[in-house]
Formats: sequence, C-alpha cells, structure tokens
Amino acid sequence: MATSGRTASEDAPTASDIAATLRDADFVRVVAYPSGDALAASGILARSCATIGIPFQVSTARFPAQRAKSRDDEIVVTVGAPGGDVALPERPASLTAFEAGEELGGAPDPVLALAGVVAGGTTPGTSDASDVPGCARLLEAASDRLTRRPGVSTPTEDLADGLAHSTLIHAGFSGNPGAVQAELAEIGLPVELDDDAHRRVASLVALSVAGPESATPRAGESVENALRPYELDDGLFATLGGYADVLDAVAREQSGTGIALALGHDARAPALDAWRDHAKQAHAALHEATTGRYDGLFVARTDDAPVETAVRLLGDFRSPEPIALVVTDDEAAAVAVSDTGLTGLGTAMETAAAELGGDGTGSAKRGYARFDADAKEFLSAFREAL
Repeated sequence: MATSGRTASEDAPTASDIAATLRDADFVRVVAYPSGDALAASGILARSCATIGIPFQVSTARFPAQRAKSRDDEIVVTVGAPGGDVALPERPASLTAFEAGEELGGAPDPVLALAGVVAGGTTPGTSDASDVPGCARLLEAASDRLTRRPGVSTPTEDLADGLAHSTLIHAGFSGNPGAVQAELAEIGLPVELDDDAHRRVASLVALSVAGPESATPRAGESVENALRPYELDDGLFATLGGYADVLDAVAREQSGTGIALALGHDARAPALDAWRDHAKQAHAALHEATTGRYDGLFVARTDDAPVETAVRLLGDFRSPEPIALVVTDDEAAAVAVSDTGLTGLGTAMETAAAELGGDGTGSAKRGYARFDADAKEFLSAFREAL
C-alpha cells in the first residue's frame, strides 16, 4: 500500500544508525508520507523518543522532502521519502522503525509494526514475507496477541461493514453494505461464527473478487492477502489486516486522526469513520470510472478519487496491463503490478507532472503526481514520460 520513498540499499541507514542519530537529538521532527506503513513507522519512532525523553513532532506531507530542512536544534526524519537528516528506507519502513526503537531502549509495539508491514504490501507468514528480513522475528514478538483463523481480514466484527469498506479487496458489492448483507444472507451464517462459517465467507469473497469478467488473473492472487487473517486478541481492531487497512486509509483521508492512532491515543472511532469514507470514494471511483487500455498501460479516468488507493485496487483487481494509472483533473497515481523494465515509475510521474507545472514523487513501482491541468493532458505527458 506504500507509494513513495527510496528503496532499501547499501547506503540506506541501518536501525543502529537511526537510533544513534536520534539518541543525541534535542528535538525530533518526523515528516511522513501519508501511507499506512509510513504512519506506523512514525508512531513507533515517536513513541520510542517519548520513552527516553526526547521531544518530538509528527506530521504528514505528500512531498516530505519539501519540509525536510532542519534547524540547528532539531533532527528531521523523513519516512517514505528521502530528504531528511535521516530517511527511513522502504523496507517496509515500520520494520526499520521497530528495530531502531529497540536500539533506543524503548519497547516498540510489534502489532503496530506488523500493521505497517501489511500496509506496505507484505503479508506476514506467507512466502512473500520471506523476502523481508526481520518480518518473521516481528511476527514472533507479537505471537501472544495474534491468532490465525479462516475467513477475511476486516477491522470490525460486523461483516457487512467490514467487507463493504475493505480496501484489501474490490468486488461488485464493494462500497455497499446492503449488497454485502444480501450476499451473506445467501450463505446462511450462524449468529456465532465458527471456522466453517468463516471459510464460507472467505469463499464468497474469493468468488466475488475473481469471478467477474472484468477481473484479471492477478485478482485471484491479490485476494489471498485478505484471507486467513490474524485475529487481534487485544480488541483494538478485529484483525491485523483490518488494522493495516484502517492505517492506510486514515493516513490518506484524515492524517491528524491517523497520527493520533499511531501514537496510541483513543482514535479508533474517528479512524473507522475516515476508513469508511475513504473506501466508499475509492470503490465508487472504480465502479464509475472511464477506462482505457494502451500498450502496457491501463487507465481509469474519474472526476474525483483517493487516487493512490484507487490505483492500488485497479492494479490488483482490474488492470490487464503491467502499469495501472488513475487520473483526475489535478491528481494521478500509478502502480506497476509486474516487472516493466522501467528504472522508476516515480521518475515518470515527476517528469509528467513537471511538464504541467506540478510535482511528482514515487519509487520504482509506485508514483503520485499533483498538477494543474486536465486528465487528458496529464495522460499524454505520462505516456510520453514512460
């Protein structure tokens, strides 16, 4: 789900480097890209600073590097983007933040870190997690608070609410709790859900996501990330995947609430409200968008949308091309869902936005742009930049 930032590389700071820099700081200012992973990482760093008595401030920005200039008495940490005195690598960032928090002598929350990892696109306990060093140790640290079961990841126990507003999936019922309720009625669930009932819900979701003619083969793979959830035993949210879904949505929809949630304040209710609003907009945009297919590029044009979430859903569940783009008249986001040979999708977004007097950012497989033009102009500039 993360959309911006540098990838982990040999010159990226280690957790020990980050901790050593922060330990000597008089004041730490964290500027995070608005994504679930960056938000979780920021909360972990800020809580660790609080534990050892370092004053801090946390904010979010679409272009963190533009706010990264530090004063003499502070250290600036950018999360999800380069440019600060310290820039957390996209590893995911929440995993690096957890390790830095341990180095600082704090007791970082492994569940928050895992939610950030999931928001960053890695599902713990699966084969893709084996490519993320440290993920297994994080899962072990949180094992006493997690129980894996059949079913679907949702942040609430109300299935109609959870499935309708999930941005881990995209189906015909997405955004419509009434439609979900009708689908659930067809499978005759008991009042108290047992493992068999959870399996029936998972089967319903998998078929609803992968069954339509508009679904791509990738949809069947992507829906797997929402199945067999880790149930959270402490009750903040129903499942780990649901927690990640809320973090990512609230980071983009209502960053102040997201920061409060990541810092451990009681922000569950407003966070869930923001998640619902965000999901409705993202799913509605894909249901109603005008689409176009080009060589290597699938485009959804819409009047208004949370473009980063909408393009992630488009890429995971609807795009028959290796690159997906959602574009409005002032914003765009793109994802590469397979190896395209590009050196960086974010670079293409920067180039296209600059041609129209705007700003772009991104990484190898994700990008975001803001500009003052219409969708057709940006699409033309982006295709040229590719």
